[in-house]
Amino acid sequence: MMMEWKWLWFIRMAVMLLVLEGCRWCTIDACLENERIALLHLKPFFNFRDELKSWVEVKGSDCCEWERVECNTTTRRLIQLSLNSTKWEFNVEYRYPNSWYLNASMFLPFEELRSLDLSENAIAGCIENEGFGKLSSTLSNLEILDLSFNYLNDSILLSLSQLSSLRYLDLSYNRFERSSHPRGFQWLSRLTKLETLHLSGNSLKNSIFLQMRNLSSLKTLSLGDNQLGGKLLHIQEELYLGGNLFRNNTISFLQGLSSLKSLTLFNSRLQGSLDTKGLSNLTNLKKLDLSGNQIESFQSFKDGGRKLELTHLEELYLDGNHFNTSVFASLNKLSNLKSLSIRVNQLKGSIDMKDLEAFINLRKLDMSYNELKDLVIHQGWCDLKKLEVLDVSNNALEGMLPRCFSNLTSLRVLDVSRNHFQIPLSFAPFANLSNLKVLSINENKMVMESSFYTSIPKFQLEVISLPKCIASQQLSRKFPTFLYYQYDLRYVDLSHNNLSGTVPTWLLENNTKLEDLILKGNSFTGPLSLSSALISDVSSIDISENKLQGQIPTGICSTFPHLSRLFLSKNAFEGNIPLCLSGMKDLSFLDLSDNHLYGKVPEELITKGSLTILRLSNNNLSGNVVPVILSANRVQHLYLDGNNFSGEMTNVDVSTFEFPNSLSEIDLSNNKLHGKLPRWIGNASFLQRLAMSNNGFEGSIPMEFCKLNRLEFLDLSQNNLSGSIPSCFNPPYIEHVHLHGNRLRGPLSLAFYNSSSIVTLDLRGNNLTGSIPKWIYTLSSLSVLLLKDNHFHGKVPVELCKLHSLSIIDLSQNMFSGPIPSCLGNLSLPMQRKKILEIGFYRPSIEEHETTLNFGMDLYYPDSYLEEVIEFTTKSGLFLYEGNILSYMTGIDLSCNNLTGHIPSELGNLSEIYSLNLSHNKLTGVIPSSFAKLHQIESLDLSYNNLSGEIPNQLVELNSLEIFSVAYNNLSGSIPEPKAQFGTFIENSYEGNPFLCGPILHKSCSKTDSPSTISTVSEDKGEDGLIDTYDFCVSFLVSYVVVLLTIFVVLYINPYWRRAWFSLVGKCITTCRYSNVGNFLTYHIFKRCV
Repeated sequence: MMMEWKWLWFIRMAVMLLVLEGCRWCTIDACLENERIALLHLKPFFNFRDELKSWVEVKGSDCCEWERVECNTTTRRLIQLSLNSTKWEFNVEYRYPNSWYLNASMFLPFEELRSLDLSENAIAGCIENEGFGKLSSTLSNLEILDLSFNYLNDSILLSLSQLSSLRYLDLSYNRFERSSHPRGFQWLSRLTKLETLHLSGNSLKNSIFLQMRNLSSLKTLSLGDNQLGGKLLHIQEELYLGGNLFRNNTISFLQGLSSLKSLTLFNSRLQGSLDTKGLSNLTNLKKLDLSGNQIESFQSFKDGGRKLELTHLEELYLDGNHFNTSVFASLNKLSNLKSLSIRVNQLKGSIDMKDLEAFINLRKLDMSYNELKDLVIHQGWCDLKKLEVLDVSNNALEGMLPRCFSNLTSLRVLDVSRNHFQIPLSFAPFANLSNLKVLSINENKMVMESSFYTSIPKFQLEVISLPKCIASQQLSRKFPTFLYYQYDLRYVDLSHNNLSGTVPTWLLENNTKLEDLILKGNSFTGPLSLSSALISDVSSIDISENKLQGQIPTGICSTFPHLSRLFLSKNAFEGNIPLCLSGMKDLSFLDLSDNHLYGKVPEELITKGSLTILRLSNNNLSGNVVPVILSANRVQHLYLDGNNFSGEMTNVDVSTFEFPNSLSEIDLSNNKLHGKLPRWIGNASFLQRLAMSNNGFEGSIPMEFCKLNRLEFLDLSQNNLSGSIPSCFNPPYIEHVHLHGNRLRGPLSLAFYNSSSIVTLDLRGNNLTGSIPKWIYTLSSLSVLLLKDNHFHGKVPVELCKLHSLSIIDLSQNMFSGPIPSCLGNLSLPMQRKKILEIGFYRPSIEEHETTLNFGMDLYYPDSYLEEVIEFTTKSGLFLYEGNILSYMTGIDLSCNNLTGHIPSELGNLSEIYSLNLSHNKLTGVIPSSFAKLHQIESLDLSYNNLSGEIPNQLVELNSLEIFSVAYNNLSGSIPEPKAQFGTFIENSYEGNPFLCGPILHKSCSKTDSPSTISTVSEDKGEDGLIDTYDFCVSFLVSYVVVLLTIFVVLYINPYWRRAWFSLVGKCITTCRYSNVGNFLTYHIFKRCV
């Protein structure tokens, strides 16, 4: 009985334990309720652009699954919170985010928090009595705190010093230079457990070392981008000092850092020869970064030696210096060196690889971006058996690859791209490299083998990059044979190789782990047929710029369920956009531009998908575009330009919509939209770039556009807009404005007043009136000013001369009068990168693999497809300028106005100008000889003026001049010698100047065709010549009037003479002709007098 009772008690206890355990798991399936509520209280403060959209106020929602939150898997308590870049509200008056003060007490409920990231949030400090010090007793596990890229100063340091559990603190790029507490950093000495401290980018001086000398546990200190330049602090392990003001003598202060293991002196103003003795004191150093300086060599100033002796050194970075090939001899004592990077230096010609044989432990060698032409191979080079990564890309190496490469059996990564190597189609030189995983041979030359090669390679690559390697038509149908034996590829780039036939889907079938397939810029034809098998790892496919036809296969959705990026642009696809694309939850980038697609854009593609970039440009799509825009809740960049979208954009009940705050870029240009501009666009508070050109919009520009405070680019050109430009239109970040080809009228008033950010202002082809406002000088960043073909009048304002960024000015076809401001000659016409839209690039990255797998990948895809394009008339034609060419283009066009006076000789100071057009005005005087200093000029047009004198012979020194015209002036004398560029100009460059002579004009200069009494006014004696002309004209006119009056009186008194005179005049009308000399004389006299 007793035994049964014991068994019964045991079973009952076991059941209770199971129940309790089950209940415990029930309670911790989700995060704690008080932590969930605390997170929701934080959300209003950290929700820029709806970054925390997953933080929903739904009961039972597990906050451990929310974005930017990480919980302990056992206790389900919050341990990591990443709120970086989530509070970025802009101050529209000043071009920086609004600063604000944090209530640190909001983090008190997170008792097990270990890591907190508040970087890039414009935090200026904490609310009084609510600082980080209040967290010290509760958050005893907090070890990592990131406050970098905020607006903090020393007042925060006292409260931070109370977080005694901190091991990692990042205060980089704040405002500690504006110190209110001179000894503020001494408080950090209380952080006895602190091991890593980042203080870069704070303009700190050397006194910082004294204030922190008691940080006993500190192992890593980052002080880059400050103003340090003297004795250094004792640090145990890592010291980052990049971007400071050190000089070469700094090296002598390193002797007290014998325990240092890592030293970074990147971009620290070191130059010339570096003293090796100072470096050799760092006996325990394992990593040394001297990149980004101007060091030429290593040398001991004491004994003249050149050897760098650091026996423990494993990593050496010398990138971006001035080393030549002799540097390797000074490094051969570094027997433990495992990684050597000497890219972007002055390694030229041949390099004797014998100098590398001392590096028996070398695993990584980077000599890219130099000017090497030859690798002199020795046995020592072949003995680098441990070499794993070799990069010799972007040199001038040529010929066949050294056979020695096959001995480097440990090689995993090889990049020989952008050289002149000849690579066999079989890849035989690499066949024995069994460990090879990454191979990049971009822009070399693939060749056929001289003998038949059938060996199967020993390697299984994960990354192969060989764009622009096959130019021969003979090879265009041949794939590199080794590809047929590869089964582990993750990244394949065969772009721009002129490959033809059908798309090689066998690459996808053979390589089930393939993630990125890039086949753009080839000649693949036929329909796109895909395997029905599921290929789940593929995230990016690019088959753009081929000759594919037919419909986009719907099977693409089921074959690649996790596709993230799909590029099918510039083919000949037709039909509708597959509806199944809207069900691809991972698809973020879809580019179907430049095809023959038609029909409507599936609304589900916008509403249900996860697209951030949608590019459907240049197709035949139609329908109403408004629902597409207003449904784009996740889309950031929307390109619908070059289609057949039609209708009015105002006939929509927008009260039922909330404008998506994700949209930052919209392109609706080149469609058939009409009606008035939609006022609801003013609700697009996050919109940065808007293009609606080449449509049929009419009416005025809505006042609501003035609310687009983040707008950077606006193009409303080539519409039928009328009315005046709203005076309130002055967005704080606006850079490029295109309103040309409309019917805008009225003066500029206060539109754009004080827009210090504006770079391009294009108002050509409107009906604008008035003068250029004197406040034009407030547009301090203005680089391109285009006011052509309006009704502006008045003088060209001297305030233009205060715009030091100006490089392109077009005031032609207006009614400007008065002289040309001589101060225009003071403009420097600088090269301006700001003239083009800032566009970033990104490349596919292979996740979940070691970083070396991204080694050979090129940058491919822009994050914006809007381009800044400028029209400017030069060289007798209208040209479009964009990209880098626009950055360098400079020109001034003042043609077709009523400008008078002399051409200022100061314009000869515009040495960087490419085009100058002063034609069709009323300019007088001579052509300034200072124009000979316009060394860059390609087009010079001075035609249709009243210029006189000779053409300066010095102009023949203008070796870049392509177009030159002085036609239809009153120039005289011999034309310039027909040499250099002036040997290419023909008669029409000089026509309409009756007194010019020279072989091109078929008129000898030995005979004087004009009267000897008419002299040429020289530039040096212009004032005296002007007095003589005045006297001559007055006396001629007085005599002319006296003669006319005498004839009139005589004819009035004597009727017989009157009849005889009229009879004579009648005969002369029918029979007489003016002689050439008389005609020239009359023309010349009137020209001079007028």
